Amino acid sequence: MFGKSVANYRKVNALSDIDAAYIAGLIDGEGTVSLLRKHKQDNRQVVVSISNTDRPLINYLLEAIGAGKATGKRTYSERHTPSFTYAITNRHALDLLRQVAPHLRTYKARRTELLLADYIRLTPRNGRYSLAGALERAAFIEAFFAIEP
Repeated sequence: MFGKSVANYRKVNALSDIDAAYIAGLIDGEGTVSLLRKHKQDNRQVVVSISNTDRPLINYLLEAIGAGKATGKRTYSERHTPSFTYAITNRHALDLLRQVAPHLRTYKARRTELLLADYIRLTPRNGRYSLAGALERAAFIEAFFAIEP
């Protein structure tokens, strides 16, 4: 492989039905299913996140799912409990949502259904949109955010 490094891409693990249901409960209760931008000029991407003050729970998510990342949140007062966030993005997030979708019970189930049905079709890998594609994606994003609690 003449000087090229081999990327070690993580894959989302196949979850047992029990783990999928548990993680769906965490997403419904303390998580988000959203379309976010990393930077102002970027296109929106799928993000699933779960925040909690229990670091072992966040570690469980990392281990069970096999992809994503955990970050700590800054505390500004000694009275505040340190909290942590697990986040998974893009196609990894879609892989996770595919597995937990049957167990979601809140408005996040409807958002997940919309994402799984249309996100890949409306998101070219090169990020270049035709005018018609851009308009269809804009309508998709509007419909996604119209699904509220």
